[in-house]
Amino acid sequence: MSDNRDMAELLFPNITKTPDDFEQEYPKRNLSDGARVTRFAPSPTGFLHMGSLFAALVAKRTAMADGGVFFLRIEDTDKKREVENGVSGMVNGLKDFGIEIDEGMLSETQSKGNYGPYVQSQRTPIYAAYVKDLVQKGLAYPCFMTEEEISGIRERQEAEKKLPGIYGEYAKYRDISYEEAKKRIDSGEEYVVRLHSHGKEDNKVAFDDLIKGRIEMPENILDVVLLKKDGTPTYHFAHAVDDHLMRTTDVTRGDEWISSTPIHLQLFSVLGFEVPRYAHIAPVQKEDAETGGKRKLSKRKDPEAAVDYYKEVGYPIEAVIEYLLTIANSNFEEWRMENRTAELDEFKFSLSKMSKAGALFDLVKLNDVSKNYISTLSAEEVFDLSTEWAKEYNPKLYECLTDNEEYAKSIFAIER
Repeated sequence: MSDNRDMAELLFPNITKTPDDFEQEYPKRNLSDGARVTRFAPSPTGFLHMGSLFAALVAKRTAMADGGVFFLRIEDTDKKREVENGVSGMVNGLKDFGIEIDEGMLSETQSKGNYGPYVQSQRTPIYAAYVKDLVQKGLAYPCFMTEEEISGIRERQEAEKKLPGIYGEYAKYRDISYEEAKKRIDSGEEYVVRLHSHGKEDNKVAFDDLIKGRIEMPENILDVVLLKKDGTPTYHFAHAVDDHLMRTTDVTRGDEWISSTPIHLQLFSVLGFEVPRYAHIAPVQKEDAETGGKRKLSKRKDPEAAVDYYKEVGYPIEAVIEYLLTIANSNFEEWRMENRTAELDEFKFSLSKMSKAGALFDLVKLNDVSKNYISTLSAEEVFDLSTEWAKEYNPKLYECLTDNEEYAKSIFAIER
């Protein structure tokens, strides 16, 4: 144990806070029974995708259902892919479609809430404290493997048809001594910090997904990287620490993360955290005219993949959200028929009513929903929406409408 403590001090000499300090700094939330805490946690790597807006809506509605909390966290540990004003793009995208956050980022630099910082790159000392604690317990270690060594191991594993990654016999630094680690660090060698996984190849883990039901998978055996060479955390580690300290109860995310769930379950276990409930959302799809099948909405192929598209062509925000609810919950349309004038917030959203296979996005159906929504508005409301849109996207129409306001309103005054 003294060797582990010495190793921890060697790797983290400037980290004085402990996990207990952060447990006190981020106490359990004082919420009513059944209230859920959810989050939307994008990377600032581009425009807000329709699939991301859909995921944010699901997270927001899940929290709303029981008077919980919905927050926005920016996961910016991958600096290579980050774009300028990426945070503002996400913040404004949610605002534009009426998805209000209870906590989190409000702009590139501003936030609200007591569980921040809500940007991962500003939480580095927190992650280091938890990794230091794992090293002290013999559950993490410095790994000095070069990229060439790792590539060589991967090639061997592929040739031998073995699981790729660093584990078991391939984890050459699992039992490195304090003396050897110090010697390598003093000589300037770079290293990452890896989890010392105690997973077994023949073990299984299982969890109850709130959308897909019971899922059973092989246990994680990989010594996954916790901290990169520059000290920044990997997604796997950072999200586990953040979801715990921000007291997230329900993680709603794309089903591409199902394969990583055994890693996340193991991290929550070794860190001593309560595991959140998971709800894995199938991707938003569309009919592919070329193949006759279905495919995910594509940033490259589909203009409607970007949420800005709906603003630019003039869809009412409320109609877009109403349409997304029709594909999110199978009982929404029936509810709407019975409650034609009710506010959307009155609808009781449920993860159990979501499709396991994925929602099919249909612009024709969106047009119908938009038409029906517009038909419920007064002439003044249609005029206001039209002039607001035209002012930004069609100056000539804006001039025409505002120069002939009464005439325009008379045109918009269809029987309802």
